Amino acid sequence: MAFKLRSPYEIDNTPIYQQDMGDDILGMATNKGSILINKNVSPATLKKNKTISHEKVHLDQMKRGDLDYTDTHVFWKGKRYPRATMKEGSKKLPWEQEAYAKQ
Repeated sequence: MAFKLRSPYEIDNTPIYQQDMGDDILGMATNKGSILINKNVSPATLKKNKTISHEKVHLDQMKRGDLDYTDTHVFWKGKRYPRATMKEGSKKLPWEQEAYAKQ
């Protein structure tokens, strides 16, 4: 008789680092699989804004191949968006719509 042991909890090994960021940035997902959090933002604010769960959606989008970025562009499902002409984090951007809905 065979059986499987299941862990009673899930382990999340996503690296999360704090660093200086712009005043209007709470966090960001990197295309290396980690999350950067603004070190000047209080933990209560991060929790209230669900920053880490929001950024984990972006990590999932990158793992699926839907989202990628460079310093100058964001790529969403094959379409290129110039960063110079967008408002980063806007709820109108397609990759942000999914992240805000799932956070």
